[in-house]
Amino acid sequence: MTSLMGTSAPVRILCVDDEPHVLEGLSRNLRRDYDVLTATSGAGGLALLQRERSICVVMSDMRMPEMNGAAFLNRARQVLPEAVRVLLTGQSDIDSAMAAVNEGQIFRFLMKPCPPTTLLDAMAAAAEQHRLITAERVLLEQTLNGTIKTLVEVLSLTHPIAFGRAMRVRRRVLELADRLGMADRWQVEIASMLSHLAYVTLPTEVVEKVVYQRPLSPAEATMVERLPSVSEQLLGSIPRLEGVRAILAALEHKYWQADPGTERLRAIERSAQVLKVARDFDALKEHGQTASLSIDTLRGRADRYDPEVLLALAAVLDAAGAGDEVREVPLSALRVGMVFVDDVRLSDGRLLVSRGHEVTASLVERVRNFSHGAVREPVRVTVAHSPNDTRK
Repeated sequence: MTSLMGTSAPVRILCVDDEPHVLEGLSRNLRRDYDVLTATSGAGGLALLQRERSICVVMSDMRMPEMNGAAFLNRARQVLPEAVRVLLTGQSDIDSAMAAVNEGQIFRFLMKPCPPTTLLDAMAAAAEQHRLITAERVLLEQTLNGTIKTLVEVLSLTHPIAFGRAMRVRRRVLELADRLGMADRWQVEIASMLSHLAYVTLPTEVVEKVVYQRPLSPAEATMVERLPSVSEQLLGSIPRLEGVRAILAALEHKYWQADPGTERLRAIERSAQVLKVARDFDALKEHGQTASLSIDTLRGRADRYDPEVLLALAAVLDAAGAGDEVREVPLSALRVGMVFVDDVRLSDGRLLVSRGHEVTASLVERVRNFSHGAVREPVRVTVAHSPNDTRK
């Protein structure tokens, strides 16, 4: 069956109603064109949304015991934001249904009894809306993200120390985002990659002082103080980066227990906290502190970090390394996805790649262009352990 999403799998719809015969009627009308799931309560619907992340459209009756349709759809938005929400209501519920549409970002509401043609038209429109939402996310996550990754990789040739650190911070950010269950992690991922972009304007010796936390002269300190405004200038002309720029601006905010307000502001503050914790933890490690001492240091700065993010960092570090192993390999054995444990230097001592840099296809190609003996080898890398790997 061909779906409205342009794939071979049918669009998946969740119908929630406390009356089984209503669910049976909805399923009968929809199952020819859609993959239909049903639940007889708001709690049951939320459980399905947690388990079935491919649901595209959520339709709920308004009048249900314990949790009405408006409350359920509002919570459904938090569990699966991209799912398009439809409310099914009776004439007597019209006022509350209109309020739910306005307040809960519900796509539309249908009146009961709903003719099959009206139901099918509404589901087709909801499925198309989901396709558009998904297409926008794919554009942002893949096209924009991929372009910026390429940009950062090219810039890493200028300042490998700074951009090696940016890649370490990025991996830590992604680990924290996974641990915290963050929905739109693409923005904080891009923010982590671009957080060192302005370093390209600094002399190499100043970059090294910043990364390794060495004393700066007054003139160098002035250069570093200008970095946030330089970043804003560099990113200001790139479309679709408003959220990323807001995250970078929020890095200087103190942590407050109070709710920042809207859902967008909460997401920005949480993303900024994740990036700040990852960045500052890496700085402490670069200064020679152990992982446990670094976490204790961050915990001691009570007004700067979200305790929940610090707990997530501790959990990530506890699990770190369980599936990885360190190997010493020649340059010819480098593979995409490996991560350098140490700095990689040319035979004359110049830095080629900073530790923590993940091996990419372009880096493998670049290394192949060096003559034999131009780079110190072997190099130490971490390799993700495969369940089928029998190497001892």
